[in-house]
Amino acid sequence: MTENLLVSIIINNYNYDRFLPDAINSAINQTYPDIEIIVVDDGSTDNSRDIIAGYGDRIIPILQPNGKQAAAFNSGFAKSKGDIIIFLDSDDYLYPQTVEKIVAVWQPKLSKVHYRLEVVDADRQSLGYTFPQGGKPLSTGEVWKTLLDIGGYVRVPTSGNALNRKALLPLFPIADDYKLTADDYLSVLVPFAGEVAAVEEPLGAYRIHGSNQWALATVTSDRLHRFIRHDLVVYKLLLDKAKELGYELPQDFELRSMARFQVRLASLRLNPENHPIEHDQLFSLISSGIQSIWKYTTFSWQKQLIYTMWFLWTGLLPLPLAKPAITWFFTPLFRPQLLKKIYASVS
Repeated sequence: MTENLLVSIIINNYNYDRFLPDAINSAINQTYPDIEIIVVDDGSTDNSRDIIAGYGDRIIPILQPNGKQAAAFNSGFAKSKGDIIIFLDSDDYLYPQTVEKIVAVWQPKLSKVHYRLEVVDADRQSLGYTFPQGGKPLSTGEVWKTLLDIGGYVRVPTSGNALNRKALLPLFPIADDYKLTADDYLSVLVPFAGEVAAVEEPLGAYRIHGSNQWALATVTSDRLHRFIRHDLVVYKLLLDKAKELGYELPQDFELRSMARFQVRLASLRLNPENHPIEHDQLFSLISSGIQSIWKYTTFSWQKQLIYTMWFLWTGLLPLPLAKPAITWFFTPLFRPQLLKKIYASVS
């Protein structure tokens, strides 16, 4: 355990007045004493600023015009003094011992510690699973090698990361090119600054509600388009980083992410007219997805078969029949009980 570390919890908020008190209170109520709380309001038009004012000197407020995620991160980080930085989305919240448990495993060589988040609904009721889903442990160690090998790693959204200030200094301020994808920017580049550690127990809550960007309470082509655009950003960041390091990415690098082809296939089926990648073709996405399953996933053969059937079902059946497969994959909450049991039995 490393003593006397200052931890900055930077809460970024835009029009989440109904959730903001939970986030701020969760930061105030930490059992670890050496904390500063910075709340960046990025141009809210609801009651957020009145709520912020009500906390007085218990928090450090930053009130700015709407500049999107990167602008909120930049302002909060510039104001912060912490050795460890947590960017907490204002619709999420931390548990009382979150920071204490992070500091207990912290080492100066780490670029970050990430930890699971319990998935809850708008009323803080648990939905019975954690983020990320599935049985794989969070990535640890030299995660940058995994990034350059397969293009991703088992990671947690913004609120599930405690970042080393030294790792962040070369990355800030975040350019406006990443104003909507600052979370991906940090998630990809921070591991190149040092090893990654993980806490497998949930240390906070990730809230699913109707208006947050990533939680798919419903499947729409617009939300799938966001996933695709973020994936393109990640891909470009890794290409640039590999070039900087003089590293040659594998020729089939794009093929090493099954999820990439799942999202693109679902998007193409639901809204082909507005699909973000013009050159995508149905049979090519099906073929690439199936190749990725059998060549690069570590699933059991039963699970590989289930995913193969998903690609064929989603890609080849008429849209009214394909839609249930898309919904069941992207929103596990709505899977039929029989399908949940089958999926769990082959995990």
